[in-house]
This record gives sequence, structure tokens and C-alpha cells, in this order.
Amino acid sequence: MKVLVIAPHPDDEVIGVGGTIAKRAKDGHDVYVCVVTKAFPPLFSDDIVEQARKECREADKFLGVIETSFLDFPAVTLETIPRYELNGGIQKIIQRVKPDEVYLPHRGDMQLDHKMIVDAAMVALRPKYAHRISRIYAYETLSETGWDIPNTVNEFIPTVYEDITDTLEKKLQAMNIFQSQLADFPAARSLGAIEALAKFRGATVNVMAAEAFSLIREIKV
Repeated sequence: MKVLVIAPHPDDEVIGVGGTIAKRAKDGHDVYVCVVTKAFPPLFSDDIVEQARKECREADKFLGVIETSFLDFPAVTLETIPRYELNGGIQKIIQRVKPDEVYLPHRGDMQLDHKMIVDAAMVALRPKYAHRISRIYAYETLSETGWDIPNTVNEFIPTVYEDITDTLEKKLQAMNIFQSQLADFPAARSLGAIEALAKFRGATVNVMAAEAFSLIREIKV
């Protein structure tokens, strides 16, 4: 099986899907990560950008990802890019990888990049192409999910739980590589918060640790 995780920014894939990535890789599946945006000066320094990308490659490799690709669309200014360019960029990755399982950020996230990338990905994931994708999930990202205005559209409602009891520690170790992004607890992007969420999601379904997802579409054959 081929798995594709679409991440708006470096570290989103680890925060949201890190335990599942490690579990899929351990089980012999091919896992790919696509980071859609790149930060540019003057909003971000070149040094910070390169550090985050280096950390991303290292963390993904540690989890077992076989390829991390970067699309280089401008972070926090995605609205300046024509929609067809963003749609097309993501579609090229999907058509090249031909995944069976795809993970997207939650559309109700605070960050506009997340919302726009989900919309573009869903255009690329329309079930009209020769390659059929079996499952599409939305994942939650601490520091983005649950921080927008509360309403029925923005609320993250998990419907699928992945037991990551055996890979939680590996997820935390991968996140620890992102020294440019980490903060101390109780910050949302902290190892303490990530571990607490994993244990809470696990307790919801009576396992030691879990990642929660919202099923967007599943095709059974």
C-alpha cells in the first residue's frame, strides 16, 4: 500500500500523523510526505527556512518516510497564487505517487493555508481518474485545529482512531528533531501537548495512545 500525507508546513505531518506514519512504515507500506508551502523572506529568514526543511527531512526519514517532496508555494500568502496552480501542483504529486491512502489537514483549522490546501487537494482527489484512492482522512494539528471560531464547520469530529501505542515514542522523538518549531509545555507545539493528546485520543477508545482522524471518503471494492 502507498500512503501520502499532505502537510501545509514542515512538522504538520509529524504532529498529525507521525505515529501512523511510523506504524505504516513498520508494516512495510510505502509512505510519502508532500510539504506544500515554503516560507520566504522578509517574513521568514533563509536560515530558519533551511533549518525547518532539514529537520523535516530528518524527522520524516526517522519515521520511515521514503520520500519528502516540497512544492514551494508561498507560506501564509497562498491566496496570492492562482487556484489552478495550487490545484495542479498537488494533483501532480497525487498522480505520480498514486496513493491508496491520503491524509489531509482538517479544513476547520485556524491557518488559512490549511483550508486552501484541503480545498486544492480535494479537487485533485476527485474520484474520476484512472487511479482509485481507497481512503482519505483529515488529521488534527495542535496549534491550528480547534483554534478557529467554534461552529459546526470548524469542529474536528474524529471518526477513526489509529492505535499508536507502539509508535508514540517514535513520534515524539521525530518531533523532537524540530527544534525550530518546538516550545515548552503547555504550548500546543510541545512534546507534552502531543503526548497528552495521543493519550487522550487513546483513552477515548481504550488503548494507550492513538491518533484521531475524520474519514472524508472511503471506497470499498
